[in-house]
Amino acid sequence: MNYNYTLVDWLLFFYIYCFIGWCIESTFVSVKQKKFVNRGFMRGPFLPLYGSGAVLMLYVSIPVRNHLLMTFLAGCIAATVLEYITGVAMEALFKVRYWDYSDQSFNFQGHICLSSSIAWGFLTIALVKFIHGPVENLVLSLNDSLASITATVLTVIIAADLALSFKAALDIRNMLEKMTKAKEELLKIQTRLDAIIAFSDTAFSDRETPKESFTQTARTQLGELMQGIRERLDTLAKSAFDSNSIAKDNAAQYREELESLKEKFIIEREKRNYLRERLGFYKRDMLKSHPTANSQKFKDAFIELKSAAEERKKKK
Repeated sequence: MNYNYTLVDWLLFFYIYCFIGWCIESTFVSVKQKKFVNRGFMRGPFLPLYGSGAVLMLYVSIPVRNHLLMTFLAGCIAATVLEYITGVAMEALFKVRYWDYSDQSFNFQGHICLSSSIAWGFLTIALVKFIHGPVENLVLSLNDSLASITATVLTVIIAADLALSFKAALDIRNMLEKMTKAKEELLKIQTRLDAIIAFSDTAFSDRETPKESFTQTARTQLGELMQGIRERLDTLAKSAFDSNSIAKDNAAQYREELESLKEKFIIEREKRNYLRERLGFYKRDMLKSHPTANSQKFKDAFIELKSAAEERKKKK
């Protein structure tokens, strides 16, 4: 290996290792999940993190490629730094953690962990000593015209895929924000209904009312939250407008507000249902390709969105 590469050579190396990384990750996760998983941020068979990591590992190992331990350490440190920066940047931008090592020992913020770093080091040795030789021979065997055409075609395809995936990730972030906001509005409606029940006529206490312990559960279960609001609306409707109710004198006071709350409830419910249905191929596949992905900021909404993606898959 002479490492005297042109820009086209480096591009082809990058794309080849993106593909190899996709094969490794997809196979590993598919076996673990016992079903095929198209692993990665992009929808095509490419994992940019692996391509970037491989190119970086090759580059940093050039000065020490004849020293096994230094090759290990150079690759270990460089790839770990790359993985950390990529993970932090993606979570900051998309509000979703697409990989998470929080359950691994000696992890740092869930973005990197010791076992992963060690794996990067051994992978660097394997790359330099065994893998890159055949890849280098393949790329250098291409004439300049064919290499340039291949690099250009792959660049266009991967750039288009990356742009669509990037947009899908931003769409998912926006959906999570809107779903979370809609749920907050539903919680406000429930809280106001509880207040009306509490401060209205005591006749409410003799009727069937929602359980006290329901509210806490409702904060994490959207279905139960909406059912609880329906129960409260029914309770108030029966009590406030029943001709035999002591609360009848207060009916006018609450009639307008109840109608307004009911309308808001319907709007927020439909808004969330609409957002759940806006799961196109790229967004659904992105959610399914990261089984361990999570969102610390939009935890409940992300779980609901992943569930919706699974439901859409079963319907098809």
